[in-house]
Amino acid sequence: MEIDPPHQERSDLDIGEVMRWEIMCALQSQGRRDYTELGDMSEVERAKWLFWNLHENLDGIRQLEPCLVGQVVSSRFSICDAQAGHKQSKRGDVPERNLELRCRWMLLLNLAGMQSEATHTVGEGWVNLAVTDVPPPYPVLQKCQKGYLNAEHTLFANQMSLNGWISEGIWQEIKPHLYDTNPACRLEVTLLDNFLFPVRKEYDFVMGPPGAIGTTNIEFRIFSHTTERRSTRRNETRQLS
Repeated sequence: MEIDPPHQERSDLDIGEVMRWEIMCALQSQGRRDYTELGDMSEVERAKWLFWNLHENLDGIRQLEPCLVGQVVSSRFSICDAQAGHKQSKRGDVPERNLELRCRWMLLLNLAGMQSEATHTVGEGWVNLAVTDVPPPYPVLQKCQKGYLNAEHTLFANQMSLNGWISEGIWQEIKPHLYDTNPACRLEVTLLDNFLFPVRKEYDFVMGPPGAIGTTNIEFRIFSHTTERRSTRRNETRQLS
């Protein structure tokens, strides 16, 4: 699939659409490669493949049932005074709270009609979320949009960063698992294909920087296994053998 250049003169186009088109042109050589080559690609190439296909080949990539999973390896929660006098702020007296999660991103592909699932690493990155009951003035999001995924393809080509927000209720739910002392407790941030859409001019229900992927849902999955349960399973396995 070739990317057609804009039909209008560049001066008549939205600058964001021009930038998006230029970014997609730069990623096209990697994005057009077949999914069977993912195993031979580097993490950088897989990140470029993912972004190009979500923008330019959405119908085709959905046949692979893609699922993007960020395995949280560290977290940081910060509280700071809101910027007084911010022209967009409606609650200037409320401290700003932000959750930063460093993630290792994995791309799961499951071809429709097949039982096997392929897993590919696509680099590391961050999930930066504002904690508030209403969407904050920054980052700018559309109604019902929970965030956008962006990749810096020049300095950190395989480092993907998700910016968005979560409610106070969600924060209270995931907080105990983030700081669980059990080493077997694992938190994952999952973006399913049903909620991934390319940020393009015709899709006015998502917003983000040119070349980003808008998300309307962020799912947190917690996996926790106690030491006692692991020991029980080991004993059962030894008895069976």
